[in-house]
Amino acid sequence: MSYKAPVKDMLFVLENISEIDKINQLPGFEDYDLETASAVLEESGKFCGEVLAPLNWTGDQNPSHLLNGEVITTPGFKEAFQQFGEAGWQGVIHPVEFGGQGFPKAIATPCAEMLHAANMSFALCPMLTDGAIEALLTAASSELKERYIPKMILGEWTGTMNLTEPQAGSDLAAVRTKAELQGDGSYKIFGTKIYITYGEHDMAENIIHLVLARCPGAPEGVKGISLFVVPKFMVHEDGSLGERNDVQCVSIEHKLGIKASPTAVLQFGDHGGAVGYLVGEENRGLEYMFIMMNAARFAVGMQGVAIADRAYQQAVWYANDRAQSKDLTGSAEPVTIIHHPDVKRMLMTMRAYTEGARAIAYVAAAASDQAHHSTDQNIRQKNAAFYEYLVPIIKGFSTEMSVEVTSLGIQVHGGMGFIEETGAAQHYRDARILPIYEGTTAIQANDLIGRKTYRDGGQVAQSIASLIQETENQLKASGSIEAAAMLKHLNAARISYESVVAHIVANFKSEIKDVFAGATTYLKLAGTLLSGWQMARALLVSEDRLSEDPDFYSAKIGTAYFYAEHLLSQVPGMASAVINGGRSVNQLRADQF
Repeated sequence: MSYKAPVKDMLFVLENISEIDKINQLPGFEDYDLETASAVLEESGKFCGEVLAPLNWTGDQNPSHLLNGEVITTPGFKEAFQQFGEAGWQGVIHPVEFGGQGFPKAIATPCAEMLHAANMSFALCPMLTDGAIEALLTAASSELKERYIPKMILGEWTGTMNLTEPQAGSDLAAVRTKAELQGDGSYKIFGTKIYITYGEHDMAENIIHLVLARCPGAPEGVKGISLFVVPKFMVHEDGSLGERNDVQCVSIEHKLGIKASPTAVLQFGDHGGAVGYLVGEENRGLEYMFIMMNAARFAVGMQGVAIADRAYQQAVWYANDRAQSKDLTGSAEPVTIIHHPDVKRMLMTMRAYTEGARAIAYVAAAASDQAHHSTDQNIRQKNAAFYEYLVPIIKGFSTEMSVEVTSLGIQVHGGMGFIEETGAAQHYRDARILPIYEGTTAIQANDLIGRKTYRDGGQVAQSIASLIQETENQLKASGSIEAAAMLKHLNAARISYESVVAHIVANFKSEIKDVFAGATTYLKLAGTLLSGWQMARALLVSEDRLSEDPDFYSAKIGTAYFYAEHLLSQVPGMASAVINGGRSVNQLRADQF
């Protein structure tokens, strides 16, 4: 079972939920209307389905391997990456002045979803390169930008993010990699970095490492971290490549999933020091790296949507193909399992979660475009706050959701799902890293509670609740059974959400451990509600347009109806756990476990 990009649903969301017509009115995006988006998505879907998807299983069975310090990637990956670069896909979202396409994030996001759904191991390389480009665009000098960004956008060079060290996982205050200033303005870098995605590979001629390190005399903790560009091969002034820099891949990890993606241990400076160049100012490295991390966190959230959709597509195919047991209402012969109610329940759960998470992510992408390109400062500020609030939810909720959905995909297959040859297990194994890297779910949840909810007294959260109320008022006018069910559960979920926000703001300082004990549940609650809100909006649009395409729009209505009854209905219980359950989490002493 291969992958077919859900272009029709993506375009539905772009047109009706993330409102591409408003993005089309922003300066610089006048040419990016729905027709353009349709053409771009069709081409992206074709490339991902025909070139990348067939390599997904190959990569799992024949992963990258280390040979004499060089990483050899899966057969076909190098050629596919060359095609990817030549077709301009690496530059989709990046500025035209550096050779990019300059697309709005609203259109680039569906392209990224397709890429990850087709082949997540492959897609990690361009994803990290995108983040590196973003960090350089934000903080690097003009000289560094001109030297590195155009080649990265062309796909001739790739980028990495080097944060983690053996003793410094999520706690970046413990980073020990050193940077020593040289007479020519460059730095010598010394240290070890672990878990570096595509830290070494053979798909591009150069790798541009972005590395966190400390300068002598820097303040302790995160305030003393600087960011450096450390190329694998030195770059001459004319752009040609010189000698190999003093950065070596000493090993790659053997992983549960995403096996074709090489996860490297990199050693900097074992032979005199790796040459690096300061990005921006000393001691502001974490600030700059967070730009890359935020981009990566949103992208990982899209990985969750992507792998969920891939697993759903395969499960639907199998359920339509596998005949077993007679229909409950009576049949002479066994029917395909898609006719059995519990299989439908699982498929509907997979579908509803995926469509809801896709919609809120695309809404966030459109908000990012407004935040960066609107001429109205008030609109920019509102959308920036909205987008920042959504990022930890999209990362945390969508990735946790993907683990549940890919697990359901195995369950739909029954015993065959536990057999590697069907491919269902690969989706589950690949998905399992998503709630871990680029900040675990707990890190996203802590960010959501502390920086995104408590810090502003819940103002952004309350403004979102007000928008949901507007949708509730529209549902009241519908009169359909489906809209009534959605209204009932959306209203209860929104009230629960408001009570949780009030609880966090009121108790953050006095009962901080109890509040943070509910952080991940709050994130799941918010993700379930906000995705359900988008499903409600989709329901309303689909009711209005039902006669245009009855099959498509009735399926949208039915999926939203299921979301309301089965997923939104869980929110009040989550709220109770957040508000009342914190003390129980902290009840046992450490020595009682």
